[in-house]
Amino acid sequence: MATGERRVLVVEDDATIAESITARLRAEGFAVEVAHDGPAAVAADAEHEPDLVVLDVMLPGFDGLEVCRRIQARRPVPVLMLTARADETDLLVGLGVGADDYLTKPFSMRVLTARVHALLRRVERARQDPEEARIVLGDLEIDIDRRRVARGGIPAQLTPIEFDLLVHFARRPRAVQPRERLLSEIWDWDVRELASGTRAVDSHIKALRRKLGADLIRTVHGVGYALEVGP
Repeated sequence: MATGERRVLVVEDDATIAESITARLRAEGFAVEVAHDGPAAVAADAEHEPDLVVLDVMLPGFDGLEVCRRIQARRPVPVLMLTARADETDLLVGLGVGADDYLTKPFSMRVLTARVHALLRRVERARQDPEEARIVLGDLEIDIDRRRVARGGIPAQLTPIEFDLLVHFARRPRAVQPRERLLSEIWDWDVRELASGTRAVDSHIKALRRKLGADLIRTVHGVGYALEVGP
């Protein structure tokens, strides 16, 4: 995928880290905007409408979790969240407010750029997907062209990764999807990273259940998940 027209917003209050990320992404061919606090990040997202946001959790003004909530409420955009904390609760909160993926500091620029490319490939793949434009399974309705979802006639607002995850399940109703396959096919993670990504999968499944019903997706212990709704 050509990245020349792709815009990335980097939100990081540490000037050294921000400069390093910006330099690496520009070297990869991205157009990069930078913000150093919460209010500036929300304003920059509204002004530039980036294709992806690299977002630090700890920010002045208000934190990255609030930034993520506000920008996702305005429009769906992939978010790669950066956190200095490895605490599972913090990571799950970040994923729960709309982040698609996360990196725990310290991280290598190689891994960061790989994750950025992977998230953008997923978005591009979803746009170009030639399969059906609408899926109806029981009371679950998915409008793929307009990226809208409703269950029982009640619409739900999903983040980009939640929507793609739901479509993946809906195209394979009742089939068990191992976590590793989901990370590979939805997140486009490298096989070497799969073991560290189970929290991301579990968090997004929880979000889908919260928004569309606890009975929507069945846990297959030790393996993965399966979509239970159907005709």
